[in-house]
Amino acid sequence: MSAPIAAATLQAYERWAPLYPPVAHNPLMRAEERVMLEHWPAVAGRCALDLACGSGRYANLLAQDGAAPIVAMDFCVPMLRQVSAADPVCGSMMQLPFAGAAFDVVISGLALGHASSIRGWMAEAARVLKPGGTLLYSDFHPQASRAGLTRSFKDQNADTCTVPHRCHDLAAQQAAAAAARLTIDVVHEVRVGIELCEPFAGSERFYARWVGLPIALIVRARK
Repeated sequence: MSAPIAAATLQAYERWAPLYPPVAHNPLMRAEERVMLEHWPAVAGRCALDLACGSGRYANLLAQDGAAPIVAMDFCVPMLRQVSAADPVCGSMMQLPFAGAAFDVVISGLALGHASSIRGWMAEAARVLKPGGTLLYSDFHPQASRAGLTRSFKDQNADTCTVPHRCHDLAAQQAAAAAARLTIDVVHEVRVGIELCEPFAGSERFYARWVGLPIALIVRARK
């Protein structure tokens, strides 16, 4: 991503880190995680990467299912300090600091929108996957972003912060996967009022306005 956007994104996550536990901690994340687990690959005894791991939510789930070894990579050091179920690595998801064919499984949760180039991101994910390996990722849905919804949070001072996000349409993701010689076998949308239906403060009005809108996208691909 461009330097100003990268700096703003890092600043946002540094502000979020003290309030960001390594579990799904809001309704969107819980809905997203349920769908990710529906399409979860077999990971027991397999080498796995939690890419753009945040505080290690998916590293924890990989460990629970017996993946080993597990690496958790992120660019935000305060987030990495919370990782306990994997070897933490600080790095850029656009230039992964790993050898080719290093992992059987790459998992990435709600991070694709921080990639400056969908083709570059997909090529790097494919490069570090072993033949026969699986990439499973989620992201804030492009349609939700175009509708004006944002990923935001309140920091320790109760100030609202919006996380910068780039829109990578599904067609662009599919083209990038094909260019990286990955075969997509799952595309699953998380929709408001359907997969995302947990009540929260103001949810009645939110669901009435946005019912049916895809708000998160889960994609699985194989090398």
